[in-house]
Amino acid sequence: MAVELDNLVAVRRVAMDLLARREHGRAELSRKLRQRGATQELIDPALDRLAEEGLLNESRYLESYISSRARAGYGPVRIREELSQRGLPRGEIDSALSESDVDWNENLREVWRRKFARLPQDARERAQQGRFLSYRGYSMESISRLLSGRHAED
Repeated sequence: MAVELDNLVAVRRVAMDLLARREHGRAELSRKLRQRGATQELIDPALDRLAEEGLLNESRYLESYISSRARAGYGPVRIREELSQRGLPRGEIDSALSESDVDWNENLREVWRRKFARLPQDARERAQQGRFLSYRGYSMESISRLLSGRHAED
């Protein structure tokens, strides 16, 4: 049975249900509430109150998202793009990425090791490995250093 989101209490309840499952950014939560039929006039005050109460927290969301995606093997370039698409400000994203406890070079080496485990033997293999790691969101500089064997110097 669908809940009518025609009052502040109902909008707040649905927002809290969504937040209970996982952290959300304000823009993402707003979009989900609109998809469920809530009007922006009801969404904004509900989200303002949740933020005041500390239940909706962008920095906590950024930290949680970055940590989750890094554990899944994604790099900072891809994570930055995903968060931008979710409506978060670029400055906050960059700040959260730089403050995260993730060792991006170690993450890159682990993703590479699980997928390939050996340095490329020719240009075709190098291109294949590079494309995969680039798609995963690692910088070309880091990928090049890894694939040339220079990562051992770090």
